[in-house]
Amino acid sequence: MKKTTKLRELFERKEIFVLPGGSTTLQARLIEIAGFECAYMSGGNTCSTILGMADAGLATMTEMITNAGYMANAIDIPLVSDSDTGYGNAINVRRTVQAFIRAGVSGIHIEDQINPKRCGFVSGKEIISLEEAAGKYRAAVDARNELDPDFIIMARTDSRGAVGGGFEEALKRVKAYKEAGADVIYVEGPQSLEEVQAFRAAVDGPLLCTFSAVNAGISFKEQEELGMACAFYPGAATAPANIAAWEFLHDFKDRGVKALDEFRQKTDGHPLSNFGVYDYVGFPEIRKMEEKYLPEEAMEKYELSVGEYTPK
Repeated sequence: MKKTTKLRELFERKEIFVLPGGSTTLQARLIEIAGFECAYMSGGNTCSTILGMADAGLATMTEMITNAGYMANAIDIPLVSDSDTGYGNAINVRRTVQAFIRAGVSGIHIEDQINPKRCGFVSGKEIISLEEAAGKYRAAVDARNELDPDFIIMARTDSRGAVGGGFEEALKRVKAYKEAGADVIYVEGPQSLEEVQAFRAAVDGPLLCTFSAVNAGISFKEQEELGMACAFYPGAATAPANIAAWEFLHDFKDRGVKALDEFRQKTDGHPLSNFGVYDYVGFPEIRKMEEKYLPEEAMEKYELSVGEYTPK
């Protein structure tokens, strides 16, 4: 089954699925290894961890698609990617959609902010007109249909917290974006459960909302009961990694090798410790291919050399 077909099935089923996000190929693989059915490439986390800059419209289409392609092609589950505003008007959006499809991504969300945009969790957001945004979603659907009808187009509205927006404006937009042909409606920043319920009632089809302004600890089951198609956690793989690195590096700076020794002892036996990460980035597969394709004597290199890790 194509990964785009699998993603479409996930969004169309009644049971909720969890969509955890990251920003690197290793994080995508860890999401898959953990047993999740789908992964997400976060634009904000790609900006911070890959580009080292703010998610403020600075990342280019090429940079985002390159990273999304790396992640999508490292896993066997579908990848959904942030595509910011689609990098221009409706005409640009056509090229954006087809470029993400060709990169191996299974779905994208396009937001209705102006360009340059900013992270949806940051104040100061501004939005384009409803009419212009609806045209971009129509263009996205047409471009998708030319290459892969199963590719998911998600219309994200940031209008709830934007200048000139608000709840009523967001409610009007989700209806219009669904009429424009978007497969999934994504509402950024509802401010209450009552608003979430109103968005659910207004949208005939898959819906997802962010819950950080409502209840960040809301359970998967509660989200399913509210009618969400997926439970969305854009920084699920990135935030814990960043915090763990912060804590260790400060400890390492203060205590030196003692901190490193304690870390090694604490993590001994962990699947990723002692070069264990190499097992998850392809070294065992490389050895199998060497055994299959190279002359038999070429494999003697493993016996005639020394290393702290030997692929099995």
